[in-house]
Parts: sequence; C-alpha cells; structure tokens
Amino acid sequence: MAERHLRPVGKDCLVAFGGNLYSVPARRVRPRQLVEIRATKSQIMLHSTAADANGETLLATHPRAIGRGVRVVEETHWDGFPTGKGRRTTTGDVPQPRRERPLGEEAGPLQALVNRAAATRIQVGRRPLSVYDELTGTRPFTTRPSTRETS
Repeated sequence: MAERHLRPVGKDCLVAFGGNLYSVPARRVRPRQLVEIRATKSQIMLHSTAADANGETLLATHPRAIGRGVRVVEETHWDGFPTGKGRRTTTGDVPQPRRERPLGEEAGPLQALVNRAAATRIQVGRRPLSVYDELTGTRPFTTRPSTRETS
C-alpha cells in the first residue's frame, strides 16, 4: 500500500514530504515542477508527472526518513548543480547565449517608462467646452431654469 501525493521541486532540487526533504536529480527537473511522491512505510519514490524519452517516470528512490527535519540527499543528484563559484546559475549543460534585441524594440519596464514620459510632452489642442456643446447640439447646463420651462 502506497500513499500518493504531488509536491513541487524546490530551487535546491529538494522535495518536501512529511516534514522532511528528499533530493531529485538536478538535470532531470526544474524548480517548481510537480513530482509525484509514492510513499510506503519504508520507502519514498519520486516520479515525474511526464515520462522521459525512454518512457521512464522514476526520478529517485530514498529510504523513508524517521522523524521530522531530516534531509535525505543523494550527492549525485546535485551533479551539474551550480556551485556558486562562477557566474553560472542554471543546471543546463550548455549556457544559453544572450539574445540581442534590435534597436527600437522595447527593452522592458524601463523603456516603457521612458516612452510614457515622452507621451507627456505631446502638445494637444485646447478649446473651450462650449465647442462640444455646439457640436452635439446641446446647451450648457445652467442653474436657473429657462423662461420657456417656467411658463
């Protein structure tokens, strides 16, 4: 008999279950990915929710921790994990090159603010509100009733 649960993977490739943390291979998961936990009295099996190219879903098997606050880690799961000594911050095998944006394309929130500031310098025509009354054929609102309405 096994319990089954879904849990997200942490940035450190650890999955929380039953007050303990269990490791999964860094090269096979990403942060916040949901994994399925199949737990028996003595064992924790961590499965991916989608099969890999070979049709496998099993990511890791660990003995079930006794108590709470235990970290059950297989050191090989952290192979390829950034050590913090360099600039690399992902677990991918090949660093992704930066995409160059063409000139004139918005570069994010800062560029949006600059564009918004430029829009405030646009000159607009000013005219009295009576022009709109004439265009719509309405008369302006007055506080005194007109002579036609009183008779």
